[in-house]
Amino acid sequence: MPGGVSAPLKADQRDAILAAVPDAHARAARALEWYRENMASWVEEAAVFANFPSLFMGLVHESGHAAYSDGDLRIVGSDGVVHVDRGDPRTYSDYFGEAVEPWTFLKFPYYKPMGYPEGMYRVGPLARVNVVDQLGTPAADAELAEFRWRLGRYPSSSFHYHWARLIEILHCIDVVGELMSDPDILGQEVRAHAAINRREGVGVSEAPRGTLFHHYRVDKDGVVVWANLIIATGHNNLAMNQGVLQVARHYIKGADVEEGMLNRLEAVIRTFDPCLSCSTHATGQMPLQVEIVGTEGQVVRRIDRSGG
Repeated sequence: MPGGVSAPLKADQRDAILAAVPDAHARAARALEWYRENMASWVEEAAVFANFPSLFMGLVHESGHAAYSDGDLRIVGSDGVVHVDRGDPRTYSDYFGEAVEPWTFLKFPYYKPMGYPEGMYRVGPLARVNVVDQLGTPAADAELAEFRWRLGRYPSSSFHYHWARLIEILHCIDVVGELMSDPDILGQEVRAHAAINRREGVGVSEAPRGTLFHHYRVDKDGVVVWANLIIATGHNNLAMNQGVLQVARHYIKGADVEEGMLNRLEAVIRTFDPCLSCSTHATGQMPLQVEIVGTEGQVVRRIDRSGG
């Protein structure tokens, strides 16, 4: 709730969470082991699932470890070049612009110094493991070292969001254990009460899907009069569109499109885990439509989930 949480954590609740940590850790470790053992099955998909150079952006502590609720902006290229380090998240508009296209409501954020669309960047699990030096817990850092040994320091295929996400799950489970072991977790001061002391504020954090920018202005009564939000799906918009193009070019040959080809198009979007997957639905069918366009711009065939 605004200002904090509704009630402090009780000791029995803390103990129940702590008791669940070892099993959760073991489950995450088993999932990671299974993934590593089966990686060879997905080489073809990984090669074309949004596999191209881009920037990666995320929050990083001064120590170089992953930051989720605070930290500074770090932007790194696929070539390892650090474009921004220790960037102030409150000045996000100095780094990012938002382009508009006539065929979609979703804006296209880009890194301003490189322009649009060359300033494409990605956020989320893959971006976070690429921008950090280490995650910050022993088990997760060991997995991260394996990840980098197999894929390189800055892997560019968005297929690897899956592996990065599993490593982050392990890391977060370990962090939950650390937080629950801190005596301050049972503190009673869980809300901040304040009047309006500033008319404008910027909040930045890392959600599972990626970095969130929330920027608000209020009037003297605290009523929001202006807002700008850049959410993870927006950050990844350019890369998702480029990924769909890459997959389509690889799998679609001519006008004959099989179900498996549509699955690949859907799967490349889901590697990013966009909000669109759960916020927008079509009753009774997957809202996926593909148009095959000829060299002169004519629609050769239109396919959707209903079999049209």
